[in-house]
Amino acid sequence: MIYLFLANGFEEVEALAPLDILRRAGQEIVTVGVSGRTITGSHGIPVVCDRTAEEIAGRLPDVVILPGGMPGTKNLGASSIVCNTVRSVFERGGLVCAICAAPSVLGSLGVLQDRKATCFPGFEQALLGADVSADSVVRDDNVITAKGAGVALEFGFAITAALCGEQKATSLRESMQCK
Repeated sequence: MIYLFLANGFEEVEALAPLDILRRAGQEIVTVGVSGRTITGSHGIPVVCDRTAEEIAGRLPDVVILPGGMPGTKNLGASSIVCNTVRSVFERGGLVCAICAAPSVLGSLGVLQDRKATCFPGFEQALLGADVSADSVVRDDNVITAKGAGVALEFGFAITAALCGEQKATSLRESMQCK
C-alpha cells in the first residue's frame, strides 16, 4: 500500500504525475487528504482524496509520498499524522519519497541523516544531515527525493523502479513517450 499525502497548497503536477504512473504500474496507491476529503492545490485545482488523514491514522503503508508546493509542504510538516507515518515507515525500512520543498519535511524528521538527497533550490539547508545533490532525482536506499514539478514524471518512474523493477519503469516510460 502507498499513501500519497495531499495538503492544501500542494503542487498538483508533483502529486498527480507520480500517482498516475504508479496506478499504471498496477500499484495500490491511496491519496490521503490531510485536512479533509477535498484538497486544493497551489494552482487552485481541487482533488477529491480517497481517504482523510483521520481515516488512515494508525495504519502504516509500505510507501509514503510527499509532494511539494507552498503552503502544502508546510501543511504536511504540521500534520502529526503525516510526520508519524513518515517516521514509522522509514524506521520499518519502507520507501519514503518527497519532491520539491517536501524533502525539508524529511530533513526535520531525521530521515535524511547521512543520505544523499535533493530538493527545490533554496531548501538545501532544510535537508538536515543530508549529502545534498544537484541531481534531479536521487535514490539513496529507501529514500527518493526530487527537485520539482519539471521532474515529476522521472520521480514517478524512480518510485516505480524501486517497487516494480527497472524494466517496468522503462516500459511505462516508453509507452508514455518519455525519453
